Amino acid sequence: MYTKFFGLSEKPFSITPDPRYLYLSERHAEALAHLLYGVTESGGFIQLTGEVGTGKTTLVRSLLEQLPDHTRVALVLNPRMSPTEFLEAICEELSINVGKIRGSAKGLVDALNACLLKAHSKSERVVLIVDEAQNLSADVLEQIRLLTNLETAKQKLLQIILIGQPELREVLACRELRQLAQRITGRYHLEPLTMTETAAYVRHRLSVAGADRDVFSVRALRLLHKLSDGVPRLINVISDRALLGAYTREQHNVDRKLARRAAREVFGVGATLRKRPLLVAGTVAAMLAVAAVSMNQFDWNPRESAADTSLMNEPSAKLATGSLLAAEPEPAPVFVTVANPEEKAPEPLEVTQLLERHVATSGTDQAFAALFDVWQVELPADDRRPCEQAPEVGLRCALQSGSWGQLRVLDRPAILSLTDDTGGPHQVVLIGLNDNWATLRFDDSEYSVAISDLSRFWFGDYLILWQPQAGSGRVLNVGMSGNSVHWLRTRIGEITGQPLTGDTDLYDNELENKVRDFQRARSLQVDGIAGTQTQILINNELAMPSTPRLAGQGG
Repeated sequence: MYTKFFGLSEKPFSITPDPRYLYLSERHAEALAHLLYGVTESGGFIQLTGEVGTGKTTLVRSLLEQLPDHTRVALVLNPRMSPTEFLEAICEELSINVGKIRGSAKGLVDALNACLLKAHSKSERVVLIVDEAQNLSADVLEQIRLLTNLETAKQKLLQIILIGQPELREVLACRELRQLAQRITGRYHLEPLTMTETAAYVRHRLSVAGADRDVFSVRALRLLHKLSDGVPRLINVISDRALLGAYTREQHNVDRKLARRAAREVFGVGATLRKRPLLVAGTVAAMLAVAAVSMNQFDWNPRESAADTSLMNEPSAKLATGSLLAAEPEPAPVFVTVANPEEKAPEPLEVTQLLERHVATSGTDQAFAALFDVWQVELPADDRRPCEQAPEVGLRCALQSGSWGQLRVLDRPAILSLTDDTGGPHQVVLIGLNDNWATLRFDDSEYSVAISDLSRFWFGDYLILWQPQAGSGRVLNVGMSGNSVHWLRTRIGEITGQPLTGDTDLYDNELENKVRDFQRARSLQVDGIAGTQTQILINNELAMPSTPRLAGQGG
């Protein structure tokens, strides 16, 4: 109904799982890494838990799309069955004929063992994924434990991944199942979305559906997070209702008032709109990572500048999150670092005070001047935009939306777009980052601030400079050829220690597979496309000495 009004190709907030809409937050990237590790390594169980609506099923579907070619999967979605029925379901998933052995546990196990041995002889990996595993009976769980006894002298023949709600942890903690629990080699629990992740989640889903601008205001996103507790399913329901409300009022943006009205319709007229408990409406919890402040806060239009947009069109630029973080650190005061250690340090500052103090030096022009200075580059004094001038000194701009984890992986100084409590925009330069602290630069002064405090003002938009090592830094894909592809083949070969064969100037399937392996190992979106983020991480592996880095410089 409202899709045409907002210029969308489809409804962006459907509650049905769709891997296209998966935005890998730090938590989801780490969870996916756990699952991929469980597929590629042998032995034991992998356990993934999370409340209803955390994105577990979507994560599984994304996993299925990224499995290596030599992997076979048995996916059990409804485990409410007897042990024998469970064995039959596994055999049917693996295309084992159970006609004559149906109902016979021994016959089913023997047939399954024969199938696993045959797969092992072909160097194939067989994975059993059980969704809604909290519903497994004790008898079925014991049968699953027995399946881990199917092995050769060197490795297990069946890798098992159990996915379920938090009750699964309680079930496996029972003394009667301690033998099974001891075989779990990896555990991961998905948490609800943070404020920045909620903003990123909304923006990403709109982008996948075809939106070319921000639809939700910053204040609406903050309220949306508060009302949904960061539960993706609730975010979807409220956002869908808010878009419908905006359409009926011929309003092209969703503001705080519309978001509040939509939540009242979802929760009921009498429902309180304070922060809701995690079990409201039967759903709870998490999904994805960062961003949602208007691009117009920066003094450039990425759709008008080819120098900017050529580096922003790769899928992984929108989907990757990079480094994997634990929970956000507890809020801590911001303090100012001083150049001379003998000088008395000023009183601690909160980010709000810092932005107020530097309101005159937190604009776009000052931020660009500081960022280029970090690269020891002085731009020509003309009227062109900085990102139009950057190629003349061998640099490129990349405007991205991401997370602290992504910034850690890219490891480049960045302009962060902040929004203060009054809605005022600020651009600040990030020059250092570690687990708990970020170092910001205003003019010639540097300040260390707690990430937990800074996160209240940052919704994920940032701009970095990077230095292509071959050609213009364009996105490289299958079928392309030339010097840039030659550079990519050579560097991927150096990093993996396995030089590529074939045409040295052609982006062929062999190179695509190597790029996919490289992306998978570094928690990037696995698409086989060597775009901005992939090329930056290749440069990181080469340890370019003249490149300014963030690592180890935060506080």
